[in-house]
Amino acid sequence: MTIAQTTNSNTHSLNGVQKQALKIPAKVISHTPGRIRIRFAPKHRHRDRMQKITNTLKEHLAIYQVRSNVAGGSITVRYAKEHLNSQDIHAILRDLGIVFEEVALGRSAMATSVTDAVTDLNYRVGKATDGAIDLRLIVPLGFAALALRQLRVQGWNLELIPWYVLAWYAFDSFIKLHYTSDPQSHNS
Repeated sequence: MTIAQTTNSNTHSLNGVQKQALKIPAKVISHTPGRIRIRFAPKHRHRDRMQKITNTLKEHLAIYQVRSNVAGGSITVRYAKEHLNSQDIHAILRDLGIVFEEVALGRSAMATSVTDAVTDLNYRVGKATDGAIDLRLIVPLGFAALALRQLRVQGWNLELIPWYVLAWYAFDSFIKLHYTSDPQSHNS
């Protein structure tokens, strides 16, 4: 995949399609063979722009899944590692105007790592159960089970961690986890 410059210095041709020569700063959040996740700078997190990038990536034969999360400003690309290596996928993204650099996110690297690990775990749980359950259900059910156990063991006793605190955690985590918007998923 190459970019051929046209006569206008502000546009490029990518597989015959004119693309505006925008430089979109992004940071590689995680990259393992077959999967890369990038996060855009906050001012470039526009639904239309991210959708165009997602659609263009889906046109590539060796890329079999692209998921975008507009709220988080990230795109996850799953590709055939037998056909593409990390240099190839970086070149494809650069052809789309994505410039890899540090992005000020307002979160520490550790917070981002933990968030990415939980997101990946949630994805794996959902995939393993064919979407029947995910962490949004497991966490509140875990707190509810602990609340019932504490109530059974301690009765209405208000020692250490009372059952009603765990019951509140179950309710609160369920509400907070279910009344947030889902990442925009556009699977190919």
